[in-house]
Amino acid sequence: MLTTDQCYQAVASRDRRFDGMFFTAVRTTGIFCRPSCPARTPRRENVEFFSTAAAAAEAGFRACRRCRPDASPNSPDWDTRGDVVARAVRLIRDGLIDRAGVEGLAAELGYSSRQLSRLVRAELGAGPLSLARTERVRTARTLIEVTAMPLSDIAFAAGFASIRQFNDTFREMYSLSPRQLRTSGTGEPAADELVLRLAYRPPLDFEYLLDYLRVRAVNGIESLAGGAYTRSMRLAHGPAVVTLRRGEGDFVECRLRLADTRDLGSAVARARRLLDLDADPAAVEATLRAAGLGSLVASHPGIRSPGHSDPVELALRTVLGQQISLAAARTHLQRLVAGSGELLPPELRAAGVDRLFPTAATIAAVPAEDWALPAARIRTIHALSTSLAEGSLDLGAGSDRSDADRRLLALPGIGPWSSGYIRMRALGDPDVFLASDLGVKKALTEIDASGVRARGDEEWADVLSAVSPWRSYLTHILWAHHSKTTR
Repeated sequence: MLTTDQCYQAVASRDRRFDGMFFTAVRTTGIFCRPSCPARTPRRENVEFFSTAAAAAEAGFRACRRCRPDASPNSPDWDTRGDVVARAVRLIRDGLIDRAGVEGLAAELGYSSRQLSRLVRAELGAGPLSLARTERVRTARTLIEVTAMPLSDIAFAAGFASIRQFNDTFREMYSLSPRQLRTSGTGEPAADELVLRLAYRPPLDFEYLLDYLRVRAVNGIESLAGGAYTRSMRLAHGPAVVTLRRGEGDFVECRLRLADTRDLGSAVARARRLLDLDADPAAVEATLRAAGLGSLVASHPGIRSPGHSDPVELALRTVLGQQISLAAARTHLQRLVAGSGELLPPELRAAGVDRLFPTAATIAAVPAEDWALPAARIRTIHALSTSLAEGSLDLGAGSDRSDADRRLLALPGIGPWSSGYIRMRALGDPDVFLASDLGVKKALTEIDASGVRARGDEEWADVLSAVSPWRSYLTHILWAHHSKTTR
């Protein structure tokens, strides 16, 4: 955790790396900002710092209209940590409170609503409902600015229970009504694509992300063309299609086609996880340099550890692709999608994307004779899909990563590599090193030739301990290094 002096130093230098990690509230103006706000730096005795925008708003401060603190990247802390507060934050950002209330959130985490609220408030200065309200405001403001939807429709699409609550919340947060925030009303109709900008902390190796996704793309649910990645998503209220491409400045352009606008917040959260946009590349680089990997990390600045929009899909894809090439895995997956994938409504389809990946229940029901795979692999797929369909295995945004790891390893045919890969991509764990991976092993033998000092096994064990909690990034750097040396 940053000290107040470190926070003020970041504010004084307008350091954009800390946007979203904390918020600066100025007592004399009653406004809270992101650290990089271009306004005049306030005096030290006039500011206080909050870890969340919700806590600042609950303390009576309103959001700065100039720096838009609600548009900051999210803090990477919630991906690094596996405790109940971090899991709660991930579920709130995925929209669970809007769908099931605080009681539903608490039940998902195995706590009473009172106990969970106490834990969240003690650490973040605001309760779960306040955090959800901040997410609703963010979603609503996006819809106000990029669509011509009636404000009453926006209120309910963003998760507000009433028009009055919608208006009151905006006045508390911005000292403006929703109608005053809407400019000329030139946004697109709600049925068309929503065009958003997703902020990130630079640098970002977007080309590595595209290359990584390209070799794994499955026809029907994913496509890559013109420097953009497009895929379908299964969301709570219906399907969606998202297209992601590098935008201007420190933003990724996100185009969304939604069957139901109530899924906007969840869709954005999943798009951010997919590209790992909440990462802190400066912290990753500093940790790897301190571990003696400076020249290696310097050759791959801004690398990300891509996640996935659907943990269930990623888990099943991982098992189906065990011990075969990426090309062979794509062939099997394309057959599965073509035979069992659900067709998208015509208005949501994009070039090369016209289906949803089958659900776990659908895959569990596929007869054994329909799989052109070894019997042992078929048993593993059936066991995994059945566990996911029945709910005995939870890979959702708020799942307990250690518990999920134990349950995965208990299934027949799932070993440390598969469990680790699922944990890294499906659960967004930034601290997974796939030591048994063939590409990682080859990269470790190749780094000597690229000017990185070779190390023995014992020294590598010390290095791996030193790079925690960013070992997933080291895994990707080694994959990228091996890919570069074999071109």
